[in-house]
Amino acid sequence: MTNTFMVIFLTFHQYVITVVFFHPSCPQSVDMSAAASCLLTEDQFLCSICLDVFTDPVTIPCGHNFCKTCITKHWDINVPYQCPNCKKVFYTRPELQVNTFISEMAAQFRQSAQQKASSSSSSEQQVSEPEVPCDVCTGTKLKALKSCLVCLESYCETHLQRHLTASGLKRHQLIDPVENLEGRMCPKHDKLLELFCKTDQMCVCILCIVSDHKTHDVVPLKEGYEGKKAKLEGEIQQMIQKRRLKIEEIKHSVELSKEDADRETADGVQVFTALKESVERSQAELIDTIKEKQRKTEKQAEDFIKELEQEISELKKRSTEVEQLLQSEDHLHLPQSFTSVNAAPPIKDWTEVSVHISSYEGTVVRAVNQLEETLRKQMKKLLAEAELKRVQQSAVDLTLDPDTANPWLILSDDGKQVSCGNVKNNLPDNPERFTCYGNVFSKQSFSSGRFYHEVQVKGKTEWGLGVARESINRKGLITLAPQYGYWTILLRNENEYKALAGPAVRLSLQSRPEKVGVFVDYEEGLVSFYDVDAAALIYSFTGCFFTEKLYPYFSPCNNNAGKNSAPLVISPVNSTD
Repeated sequence: MTNTFMVIFLTFHQYVITVVFFHPSCPQSVDMSAAASCLLTEDQFLCSICLDVFTDPVTIPCGHNFCKTCITKHWDINVPYQCPNCKKVFYTRPELQVNTFISEMAAQFRQSAQQKASSSSSSEQQVSEPEVPCDVCTGTKLKALKSCLVCLESYCETHLQRHLTASGLKRHQLIDPVENLEGRMCPKHDKLLELFCKTDQMCVCILCIVSDHKTHDVVPLKEGYEGKKAKLEGEIQQMIQKRRLKIEEIKHSVELSKEDADRETADGVQVFTALKESVERSQAELIDTIKEKQRKTEKQAEDFIKELEQEISELKKRSTEVEQLLQSEDHLHLPQSFTSVNAAPPIKDWTEVSVHISSYEGTVVRAVNQLEETLRKQMKKLLAEAELKRVQQSAVDLTLDPDTANPWLILSDDGKQVSCGNVKNNLPDNPERFTCYGNVFSKQSFSSGRFYHEVQVKGKTEWGLGVARESINRKGLITLAPQYGYWTILLRNENEYKALAGPAVRLSLQSRPEKVGVFVDYEEGLVSFYDVDAAALIYSFTGCFFTEKLYPYFSPCNNNAGKNSAPLVISPVNSTD
């Protein structure tokens, strides 16, 4: 090879070296595809002693290569000197020759391995598809670049070349490498699954559409893939959107909860502040009472002492006069003067006189009992006010429904007032209308949650308020009771209040309500009535079971020759936060 030289191209790919030899004198005549090549694997660069890539490789006379340190230690122990591979014996210790070519190859293998290890480490956290091995490679299987749906094989870069160059193979369908190509064949007809049956939502072959899927909606597999992909993407987007909406719903719930918490905190602070002020006021009154009693005792004692001191002064004066009389030896003068001394103002008899000491026994007990009663009433009032504020947060805007109004009723144009007239209106008898009683529903109905409204009843001698379910009887005689779908309270004869709980419950109210609040908690099964001005609970229906729409119910009752002509008025809710 004096007229030629060797050019070596090294391509590192999964520890494989391709060595190609070219003739320099006629490069045009060299067919690249036919160039001689040899594939060297990492196994050929491993020391047979340490089983690792060569470090400082040396060659011994028989031609085998080892790490310099490995063969040196081996011959230090084993004499005579023998090759670990071919077992050739050397009677004198051979001189070790450094193999520069193997040394360079081993160094590059080691560098490539380190780079691959580093790349593999950095991509451990990434999700990747499993590598598909080449079906043609013998020995170490290289990674496949493509899979052929006709040949049902996967090919690495080298073995894929024929499919890219040979005219007969260029028509084959290549896809990204996949495992189990046999699974892409129809198990019944052994044909490629290249169609998609939209009717049965499954992949089929060309023969399936003339047998089991003859009348089905069949499209090419790519079209079916695109349809499935679009549907899946749409479903995923819908799921994402639903979850985003759920996040917003949860955030809104948290905001509402915070508002409720802030409101409850404010109400609680108000209640306890008022109670604290009552306790402090009662304490101050108790102290003032005790001090006033003590002041009176001290005043009485001061008055007694002052009076006694005055009498002592008088007595001293008289004592002086008596002493002067006693010094006289005139027997006549003494009896005559003694009479004048006795004629002086009489001295008070202090025998039964004493300071009245106020008794404090029971003072604290009475004060505490009085405080307890005051707090009980105040707590009831404050809690009722707080409760009323709470339910007022559920206020709704109602208007009366003329299609449900009894013909004798008169509704205002804005649908906020209703009263009973003296003339029956000529109205169609539609199914929703009440015929025998002066009742009317609101247009609004409720089948969940909470709602609250207020009705002015000032000036009326009779009225009825509450809620009723949608399916109640509106024709003929009506029984107002929960078992018949009504939850109502009413006023009769100016001062007779009743809750129609079946049987009716007589209500004893502290004052006549002028405005009544109606609150419903659908899920809780609660219907409550409040005296708005007094902030007092009138009555509650509890443990109710609602299964259909509820309508607010209004009954202004009969006109009673003008005595009950005042209207029921749906009033705006003014909650004082």
